[in-house]
Amino acid sequence: MLLALLSSMLLVNCSRTPNKKLDDMVSADGQLLRSGSFKGLGSQKVSGLAKIYLTNGQYQLKTENFSTTNGPDLKVYLSKGATPQEFISLGSLKSTNGNQVYPINGSPDFSIYRFVLIHCEKYNHLYGNAELMQ
Repeated sequence: MLLALLSSMLLVNCSRTPNKKLDDMVSADGQLLRSGSFKGLGSQKVSGLAKIYLTNGQYQLKTENFSTTNGPDLKVYLSKGATPQEFISLGSLKSTNGNQVYPINGSPDFSIYRFVLIHCEKYNHLYGNAELMQ
């Protein structure tokens, strides 16, 4: 019984991000503000584009043709630097591939928050980033 409980806890704690290919869209009237290309760090593979849109007064991050190495507890951050030091969490990564849209709360200064990060929060491991340019 104890072994079964420990095994189930381990499986829950090590759950991976879904890998179903998504195709989220930004509204056609969305205004593209910034974009950049993802690059993987270390042995992690991360590719695709990160784009910031303003749509109906709401900022959104869209990943396009996105792909990353899978891992536990992957999060999406909007960050002041190429590493997760001062950042805004956009939540859990929805999938390891495809087009994904994440709402951005408030009105961050994108001249300061210039990076999108893919980060394993549980193990404090950075998978990759994209520097946003105008």
